[in-house]
Amino acid sequence: MVKLRPQYIKDTAGSSWVVLSKREFDSLIDDFEELEDILRYDKAKKNDTGERIPMNEAFGRIDKKLNRLRRI
Repeated sequence: MVKLRPQYIKDTAGSSWVVLSKREFDSLIDDFEELEDILRYDKAKKNDTGERIPMNEAFGRIDKKLNRLRRI
């Protein structure tokens, strides 16, 4: 994790802004995306019914959905 060194500025209208380096910003985005993945995983585990399908059937379902989306 990158150590953040935010800079705080105020514009002439009195609005406050925070400025980060690109590296700091990218690190924050990566962290948020990882947390989002963890939340999705936790939700999926909570809602898991135990039902499983063969991988070739799963890929078939995905292909059908993609084909429908491509026609839109």
